[in-house]
Amino acid sequence: MKTISVMIPTYNEEENVLPICEAIKEQLAQYAGRYNYEIVFIDNCSTDHTRELLREMCIADKRVKAILNAKNFGQGNSPYYGLCQTIGDCTIYMVADFQDPPEIIPRLITEWENGYKIVAMIKTSSKESKLMYFVRSCYYKLVKSMSHIEIIEHFTGSGLYDKSFIDVLRNLDDTEPFLRGIVAELGFKRKDVEYTQQKRRAGKSTNNFFTLYDYAMISVTAYTKTGLRIATFFGMIVSILSILVSLVYFVLKLIFWPLMSFGMAPLTIGVFFIGGLQLFFLGFVGEYIMAINKRVMHHPLVIEEERINFENSTKSQPSRSSEEKALTEQLRI
Repeated sequence: MKTISVMIPTYNEEENVLPICEAIKEQLAQYAGRYNYEIVFIDNCSTDHTRELLREMCIADKRVKAILNAKNFGQGNSPYYGLCQTIGDCTIYMVADFQDPPEIIPRLITEWENGYKIVAMIKTSSKESKLMYFVRSCYYKLVKSMSHIEIIEHFTGSGLYDKSFIDVLRNLDDTEPFLRGIVAELGFKRKDVEYTQQKRRAGKSTNNFFTLYDYAMISVTAYTKTGLRIATFFGMIVSILSILVSLVYFVLKLIFWPLMSFGMAPLTIGVFFIGGLQLFFLGFVGEYIMAINKRVMHHPLVIEEERINFENSTKSQPSRSSEEKALTEQLRI
């Protein structure tokens, strides 16, 4: 009998973990006799009572599993790692706060049974915040216009993934994974399912400007090069203009020197403008360098502190490529 896995990342979701688990079980109950299932929670070092509740849920039902991270490894790494730990013939990725409605699960499974390897959940509207929905829309369109691959608008990663795609994720060996881009890039047969994002059932989002900015920059550095091209061309244009302005200023200074003094204002404005421009693009290029640095260091996606109800399965940390392994062996020799 085939198995359906449901993977749910958590961070300070003590008010939601038990209700979301029960809601998912209710949806999967209609497939009893057709599919087995497992519900995998991966907790990103919650500071409330989420972990205690997860342990109790795992004791009560062996089909509920939990991975407890040693620290918070970010909102990108933890879900990606959780997907790689599932054993199902397909894996459904949902958030714990009910913004992804559990009632959508049958629609996801139906499309998977129709042969789609990826069923992406696409937000067409949001009951949470119209302003944030608008800002996200602008972000998706901007990245889409800059990217060399298709960017799926209003796709956050939630959806259903066939086992064949999960196997690909395990072998990608990306220490800075951006699931939304990977889904769009690899070209698996995909079906988009539209839904309305719901309000959080309880609790408060831990996302802030810095976490959202950090995750947004992953998409920019991983899937766009337009920014670097703009920096190069803009730098060339400004340099040429600066030379022309300097020549004109020098000529006028020679001709009209007896009649007037130009003062230091133009020079001061020019210095501040060029300096600000340099700092902006230096920081922009630095984002790319930081992304490269994280990949070169090759740290694991997460470090587990504890895993519960995984007795018959092993850890599935994304592995290095054969070329990297061969190079490592040569260096050791």
